[in-house]
Amino acid sequence: MKPHGLKGQVTISLDPESPEDFTPIKTVFVASNEKLLPYFIEAISLKGNKAFLKLEEINTPEQAKEISKSSIYLPKSQRPKSARGKFYDDEVIGFDVVDSEVGDLGKVKEIVQAGPNKLLSVAYQGKEILIPLNSPFVDGVNKGRKKITVTLPEGFLEI
Repeated sequence: MKPHGLKGQVTISLDPESPEDFTPIKTVFVASNEKLLPYFIEAISLKGNKAFLKLEEINTPEQAKEISKSSIYLPKSQRPKSARGKFYDDEVIGFDVVDSEVGDLGKVKEIVQAGPNKLLSVAYQGKEILIPLNSPFVDGVNKGRKKITVTLPEGFLEI
């Protein structure tokens, strides 16, 4: 988001998907000029949905400003495993979506963020349908079978 303090720290905004424990994370990638540049983490402190991050080789507010407003990425190998019934958005891309009444609806194309809500984008009979990722619509996610089971209200697919 922006520089923090006088020693080159940066303030980062945490996604709801962000890990709760940053202890095992040693490296992050910062997007710069359409490339991902690796940085080693020297220190991190959390405060609500923000974190203050000190990266190696970033030692002044001016250096911190150069990377502020950039996206930060974790290597998949370092991100914590998602809990049972939970998942990272990119984990379910390509999963089959099956309705309890209609049957196969198609595959997940993407997860769409609509304000505070997340929606499954599925190609169904030549059109895109958006299914809210919450109860009562989603009955279950089976990562092993790469399948999401849903129960859609009557008439939902005709909208």
